[in-house]
Amino acid sequence: MRPVVVPFFISHLGCPHRCVFCDQEKISGSRAALPDTQAIQEKIEAFRASAPGRQLEVAFYGGSFTALAQEQQVQLLGTLQPYLAAGTVSSLRISTRPDAVDHAAVSLLERMGVGTVELGVQSMNDEVLQLSGRGHASQDSEQALATLKGRGFRVGVQLMPGLPGDTLENSLTSLKRVLQFAPSFLRIYPTLVVEGTELAELYRRGSYRPLPLDEAVAWCKELLKLARRAGVPVVRLGLQPTEELETPGTILAGPFHPAFGQLVESELCCDLMASLLEETAPGSEVSFRCTPGRISDLVGQRRRNLERLTELFAVRILKVTEDAALDREVIALDGPKGVRLGSLADWEPGGETPAAPAFVNVGHCHVGRGV
Repeated sequence: MRPVVVPFFISHLGCPHRCVFCDQEKISGSRAALPDTQAIQEKIEAFRASAPGRQLEVAFYGGSFTALAQEQQVQLLGTLQPYLAAGTVSSLRISTRPDAVDHAAVSLLERMGVGTVELGVQSMNDEVLQLSGRGHASQDSEQALATLKGRGFRVGVQLMPGLPGDTLENSLTSLKRVLQFAPSFLRIYPTLVVEGTELAELYRRGSYRPLPLDEAVAWCKELLKLARRAGVPVVRLGLQPTEELETPGTILAGPFHPAFGQLVESELCCDLMASLLEETAPGSEVSFRCTPGRISDLVGQRRRNLERLTELFAVRILKVTEDAALDREVIALDGPKGVRLGSLADWEPGGETPAAPAFVNVGHCHVGRGV
């Protein structure tokens, strides 16, 4: 069972730069302040009471933890040492910038029992980093990843497709460079235009065009496929909705959707379902099966996937059902030619499905063509 996360948000604290896209207080819904010892202890005890018997993981999100003054880092992590020793808290994680990771910083994290470090890489393209005001280069990210992985940390990487100067090719290249270091997990946040940021002014002047929702979904679908082929989990697609983010006027433009990750998953499913249907004769009656909990991904929002597939292939889709015997990444088609299986993880199908299908764009859903 995964531990319960006890979150502390230290928005902007430690950050030496204000990136053009960034307003962490609005994004997280939390004001920038370091919690004192009492606040940390009270929050841990509250989580213990609400989740008895569960392991706890304390996480410091936002800001650049390793860029804080060393005495501040020691104060925050020192408060947690008795909980770690007693087993009340099982693990610690922090978030930071790539250029705030060096051997001294990593040694302190090791001594204090931090196990997971999330790096705000955002892009591995130096022009994109410069246009975004990041204040570091892609080489800093590579060095940070190598250092942390070499010292045995679990490393998460945050990427932001759609930054100024970005392209789909740049985003895919960024992910490929990151995957060379075998991160433990990824978070992918398409760029949003938040009021009060420099990006908002660029947007108003017409100097920046945010990704439309449909395009962001298409980009993230390709990134997700690449990550899955590498076996690296994507634990978050799109920003977590907060009351602050959803307040009118906070987000001026960009691909914000409260269920963005589900939109991406649904598009992936539609692609695979299309490839499975490719050799099905018009007028056929078919059904799909998937692992429990994935029916909504196959059906699509407002049954969008089923409607598109019905129109594209002129078939009658009788039902979509759960099958506990299937792997989470597998979709099964029951049709007139029997059962056809395909995998979302690598597009390496089983059964009679054509090997390594390529895809051509038809609206959002894609039609597979065996090659």
